[in-house]
Amino acid sequence: MSILAGTVLENIFSIYTMFSMILGCTLGIIFGAIPGLNGGIGCAILIPFTFTMTPLHGLLLLGGMYMGSTYGGSISSILINVPGTAEAYCTGLEGYPLAKNGRGKEAMYLAAISSVFGGIVGVLALIFFTPILSRISLKFGPPEMFLVTIMGLTVVGSLTGKNVLKGIFAAAFGIFLGMVGVDLLSGVYRFTFGIPILSMGINLIAVVLGLFAISEMLIQTRSISNKRKHSIINESIVDLGNIKLITVFRNIFIKPILIIKTSILGTIIGIIPGTGALIASFVAYAEVKRTYKSEKFGVGNTKGIIAVESANNAAVGGSLVPTLSLGIPGSLSSAIMYGAMVIHGLAVGPRLFSEQPVFAYSFVYGMLIIVIIMGLIAFIFAPIFSLILRVDLKYIIPMVILFSLTGSYAMRNSIFDVIVTIIFGFLGLLLDEFEIPKPPIILGLILGKLIENNFRLSMTIAGATNTPVILYIIKRPTSIIIIVLFVFLIYANLKALDISFKKSK
Repeated sequence: MSILAGTVLENIFSIYTMFSMILGCTLGIIFGAIPGLNGGIGCAILIPFTFTMTPLHGLLLLGGMYMGSTYGGSISSILINVPGTAEAYCTGLEGYPLAKNGRGKEAMYLAAISSVFGGIVGVLALIFFTPILSRISLKFGPPEMFLVTIMGLTVVGSLTGKNVLKGIFAAAFGIFLGMVGVDLLSGVYRFTFGIPILSMGINLIAVVLGLFAISEMLIQTRSISNKRKHSIINESIVDLGNIKLITVFRNIFIKPILIIKTSILGTIIGIIPGTGALIASFVAYAEVKRTYKSEKFGVGNTKGIIAVESANNAAVGGSLVPTLSLGIPGSLSSAIMYGAMVIHGLAVGPRLFSEQPVFAYSFVYGMLIIVIIMGLIAFIFAPIFSLILRVDLKYIIPMVILFSLTGSYAMRNSIFDVIVTIIFGFLGLLLDEFEIPKPPIILGLILGKLIENNFRLSMTIAGATNTPVILYIIKRPTSIIIIVLFVFLIYANLKALDISFKKSK
């Protein structure tokens, strides 16, 4: 154990590792702060750049992007009332009124401190709970893994807004994409439609880059085409105010119950597969309004900022718990990170901590350092963050498209993957037009293969014992526990979703 601890510390505090974490976190804050960009797009774009990096450095770069973008969305939400990321929507409800009253610096410090505290709580859950879940899940056979992956997929299908059918359709489409190509168990070609190149299958990263990077840039191109001014800074807010960081810190922790409660709440919601920071932010905002009924909200209440930012950053670490321990992505960004781990040949899921403990522990403890780095960057540069919002999107859009297409090609040196990326870029526009959510497609693409493989293995084992496969699956004691948990998770997700959408109106 001491040798492992020494190796982990040496890995984390090497110059290259620290550089990867600082770079990822800085880029994440910038991507989060610019409306039209977000952590999912950033992670997708960065994946090709990780090919020449070690798995640890590459994944910590993406981890920095994920964590940093979750905080970065609050910057534009506070300064111009345009959330850089969806999870920062509720931050703007209180932060923007503060900024208009000359207290923008205070609002940004509140967001930064709360994000760091929530991020630490979420990562601590990642550190302590993931190895335990991994050890438990090592005892899972194909029946248990089939139920767990079904649980993840069904939860994802339910978290799609008011129109659940559209979410289910998106998840089913993702499953279909995963079936294209060669069946790994039988060697039979499926859904190739006589096109030889489709035997390669549909590459996950090509789909991600198309749906989230290319399509978003096309949407931004359409939105600015009729505007003379592409800079998004609100010149009306020039006075951020003057307040010391220590004063804001003291104001938050005089009564620490709020930030502790919402951080734990965000972590729990993040652990539930398919939820993530968006649901956590809405639920936390609803909870703080319920707790402080006598206070006014929507007029610059600092408690609202504390609750939302602590919850959505706590959900980052929480969402990585099922990703690392069970191989079930907890959110879109963690799904993209899952894809990166697979590309780097890592055994994502129950075997990660037993087969590759050095990477696993280096990554989870590295995420803790990332939170601290994020805080330092936020504290030092908070007064000048408004400069990020002066960026001209007409220069960013072609660069993102170029990086996306280049990265898609680099995956397998295949023009076919580039074509897939372009096709899914335009498909993303169509999906937005019909309000069909895109994240379930990615999660369906990932989980569909796991569901199929584990179910077919269960069928093989059940057939050898002359037992009906359904009876074989449900009669196992562990399966019964999973089914009970599955029912509880569906109820919890639907309850959280109902609260969040009621409060968002």
